[in-house]
Amino acid sequence: MVSKKESFLARWSRLKRQNAPEAVMPPASRPAGPVEPLPALDSLDFSSDFSAFLRAEVEEQVKRAALKKLFHSDHFNRMDGLDVYIDDYNQFEPLTEDILSQLNHARELLSPAGQTDSVENPDPVRAQDEGEGEREGEGRTPPRDSPEQQA
Repeated sequence: MVSKKESFLARWSRLKRQNAPEAVMPPASRPAGPVEPLPALDSLDFSSDFSAFLRAEVEEQVKRAALKKLFHSDHFNRMDGLDVYIDDYNQFEPLTEDILSQLNHARELLSPAGQTDSVENPDPVRAQDEGEGEREGEGRTPPRDSPEQQA
């Protein structure tokens, strides 16, 4: 019988096992009729039926060859247009004079008066470095730990 110390889950599990039907595994079934021959690999295309190649009786090499033929079709090797990182960004087109003039015009319209720079200088970092070289020492505070500040 049931011991008094049996937990709820242990009791539930025991009763479940007693009342459960035995799992019957079907025997490995072979086709009732004769095995139909496989189509030639050269005749396969995307619209062909590949299910015959996926049966258990088919050799592994033949299965792989059929699947290789399937996945080499154009259906699986087409760019979908959603790959945004496929372009070669190492080769770029330089900006034309027309685009540069439009950029200068937009900068003049959008920036406050007196702060417009032309796009003629393509390296703003170099221009900034050159500008700082002329004003060296102006408006700069020395670092906190420097001897100049301690004196």
